[in-house]
Amino acid sequence: MTFPWPAGSATGIGSMPGTDIAEAQRIVLGELPDLPHLPELPDRGPGADMIGRGGALLTELPVELYAGRWRVASRPGHDLRVGLDYLERDLDTMTAQASEFGGLFKIQVPGPWTLAASLQLPIGGAVLRDPGATRDLAASLADGVALHVASVRARLPQATILLQIDEPSLPAVLAGRVPSESGYATLRSVDPSLARSSLASVISAADVPVVVHCCAADVPLSLLRTAGAMAVALDLSLISDLDALGEFLDEGAGLFAGVSGPSPADAVRGLWRKLGFPLSALPVQVVVTPPCGISVPPLAVLRSVRDAGRRLTDHL
Repeated sequence: MTFPWPAGSATGIGSMPGTDIAEAQRIVLGELPDLPHLPELPDRGPGADMIGRGGALLTELPVELYAGRWRVASRPGHDLRVGLDYLERDLDTMTAQASEFGGLFKIQVPGPWTLAASLQLPIGGAVLRDPGATRDLAASLADGVALHVASVRARLPQATILLQIDEPSLPAVLAGRVPSESGYATLRSVDPSLARSSLASVISAADVPVVVHCCAADVPLSLLRTAGAMAVALDLSLISDLDALGEFLDEGAGLFAGVSGPSPADAVRGLWRKLGFPLSALPVQVVVTPPCGISVPPLAVLRSVRDAGRRLTDHL
């Protein structure tokens, strides 16, 4: 098996505390030299959050804030301009600090089903309730992701780009657990084949290796693999179905292992032994990460996962 990341790599999931993008990018490049990423700083406010960032990527589908929630708008306005400004500022900072970087660099976008479950229709209710609007959203996101990846490639000409698609809402979408506008009911479940098709359209449009991140207990691993994901990012503390994970990895997929605690390398090794895979494959197939976004001062967290990744190569 070959993967684009170096053996013993570690990276962040995306979000970090604070409001200084220059400082955040400097920390990431310094602490995660094998697989740095573009930090996300939601503390800056609406437009810098995951859904606001996703809205800034959509093409011909403007969004706005209404009653504290993002919704589809009739025309571009102030809220979208704020989101676009944050995105451009982040990319400019990335370019200034990493333009000579020649390794693997990760960027993150929200997935079509998480956006559909989070964005509201102008008439109320989640986009997810309207199949036509959901299709339009997925197509718009696919176009926007292709443009975003192309922009990052142009800014980092010596780097290889890895795309992370964040789909925390996907299990709830598939299980029919997304609440209706009233909160007294739930929206009907989405057929797995439709979910796979929309996600695959975004993965295909990106035209780069893709890892799908989902910090839930019931991640649809088979769906993600057949949609085209080369790796999955999971919180290891939430994994209960080791057989499904074993099958996913046995097919040659990668694992971004989200771990915390005093001995993250031991936690990853313990899982690997339970799965019955050879330890020689561990540092090649697995990237160590925090379980999810970072909400505490990031230096100690990033150093912990970096050191854990390097410890996985001890036996090589």
